[in-house]
Amino acid sequence: MTYRPTPYAPPHASRPPRQPRRPRLTRRGWLVLLLGGVLAVAAAIAVPLLLARDERPAAERPRPLLVPEGWRSAQVYTAVDRALRLPAGAARKAATAPGAALPLPAEARGNPEGYLFPATYPVLSTTEPEGLLRFMVDTAGKRFGTPRVAEGAKAHGMSVYETVIAASIVQAEADNPDDMARVARVVHNRLARGMALQMDSTLNYALGRSTVDTTHEDTRSTSPYNTYARKGLPPTPIGNPGDQALDAVIRPADGDWLYFVTVAPGDTRFTADYASHRANVAEFNAHRRAGKS
Repeated sequence: MTYRPTPYAPPHASRPPRQPRRPRLTRRGWLVLLLGGVLAVAAAIAVPLLLARDERPAAERPRPLLVPEGWRSAQVYTAVDRALRLPAGAARKAATAPGAALPLPAEARGNPEGYLFPATYPVLSTTEPEGLLRFMVDTAGKRFGTPRVAEGAKAHGMSVYETVIAASIVQAEADNPDDMARVARVVHNRLARGMALQMDSTLNYALGRSTVDTTHEDTRSTSPYNTYARKGLPPTPIGNPGDQALDAVIRPADGDWLYFVTVAPGDTRFTADYASHRANVAEFNAHRRAGKS
């Protein structure tokens, strides 16, 4: 860097510079100088205080992360990655790592599906995925671990984990919240009779998709989530149910229904008669062909 003398640097000369005559201050001059010094000291104190106040970092505002009811774990992982600005797959890796300390029930065998409780979570730039997922699971454990849930599950011959599985099916199958208790009754009635549940939602979970279309080829799947071919509940939840779906399983509506189909949005029909169900399905297919549903 090239040195450039400032106007205040001493001049370069071979002889020493002349010493200027020192001016003498009057009494008024001394007062002005003293007052200036006081003001300079005050300014020197005030400026750092202002800078410290202005430069102090504002507290970070939490950002909301919404986990809707019924989302599958894969959807939750993607949302967590985006909310925390992480590479794709980071949340899944944190949840399924051998050392992950998620407080899951033993029946879950380390699979958090069903226990990433749907809610709105505040996140910061410093939020770690494992901590956030652990909080979701802990929230689910508190919601599902109440005496009311335990007693309700026992009344239907289920464990709490099985109740969560059934609730995830109800969450996926019900067209609207008002239908949840009736869908739950169909699940209980079919299980009690030893009938296959035949739920499209479980089969679509196995196939990694979300659709209302199920083909005969689909129903030949060997997946343990194929409730057309296998009786009983699937091995794990198929999504993360909310409180209302869980309550529906614990306190289902009264009815002898064994079948239901949503003919059109807001029009779900429940029946115990297979012939009536076939007629409802035919009407559903007619609506689909006409593009009305």
